[in-house]
Amino acid sequence: MAETGAPPLPPTSPAHALVSRAEQFVWLTARVLEQRRFAYHFLGGGADAVETALAAYRNEDDGYGHALEPDLRGPASQPLHVVHALRVLDSIGRCGGQRVERVCRYLTSVSTREGALPAVRPGRRGDPSAPSAPVADDPSGELLATGPVVGLLHRNEVWHAWLFRATDFCWQAVDALERTHPYKVGAAVAFLDSVPDRPRAEAAADRLGRLVREQRLAALDPREPGAFPVAPAHASGERLLPHDYARTPGSLARAWFTDEEMARSLRHLEEEQQEDGGWPVRRHRWTPGTALEARPIATIEALRTLRAYGLLS
Repeated sequence: MAETGAPPLPPTSPAHALVSRAEQFVWLTARVLEQRRFAYHFLGGGADAVETALAAYRNEDDGYGHALEPDLRGPASQPLHVVHALRVLDSIGRCGGQRVERVCRYLTSVSTREGALPAVRPGRRGDPSAPSAPVADDPSGELLATGPVVGLLHRNEVWHAWLFRATDFCWQAVDALERTHPYKVGAAVAFLDSVPDRPRAEAAADRLGRLVREQRLAALDPREPGAFPVAPAHASGERLLPHDYARTPGSLARAWFTDEEMARSLRHLEEEQQEDGGWPVRRHRWTPGTALEARPIATIEALRTLRAYGLLS
């Protein structure tokens, strides 16, 4: 029997109008993959349909391409596309088996000597990509790509030879974080939330939480954005809020913020829904098509975060 997602909200639910507006936005604007994901998470749709839609982005090298991650255009496989694919598979309970064995073969083939993943590989040099994802001839391994992949594989109890070296790289990268970047901290959280060594992960997360507050890497009060600096090369509104670090109450990053700070963050997230029913994308809009494709993704993730905190019950 095919797995299905959560049943639809009852029409009398206070959250029904919010989800209903989002549904109209998704049907009007989203790719097939996001339509299937929305149906799975909020309308009781099937996991098979999501996996079939995702398979259209898979390449013969067992990686993913074709602008699965909207900021990277063109058909070539890229590690950041794999991050996106594994998140989708994890969200529907399909992050395992032969499909992930094939992904691990791709990861092995594109890793650096220390077992790390570059965010963007040279690939087809003519393929457009966002200014924040430049193409280098000899890219180095990055926590930004490696941390979420390693975390997702550990979360799903996947064991592969590649994972051992990649885990060591992530530990070294996390331990080395000092003056840092919000997205690197987010990648570290994705790793720490699932890596098996829980005492070490909790200690590392505690240190990162202090770093986030000291460097004002989280906008603790969305009503006062000027009090929290924007990272270099980010868009003017591209600040991460507490819920961006702790997407579920079970995340180690949840302990970084008070109940009041998290409540403000989630209230702001709920209020960010726009008139068309979708949520905005805070990153640079470097081309209209990517913004159009990214907003349904942001909308699904916003709703999933609100539900994780019990606000769509």
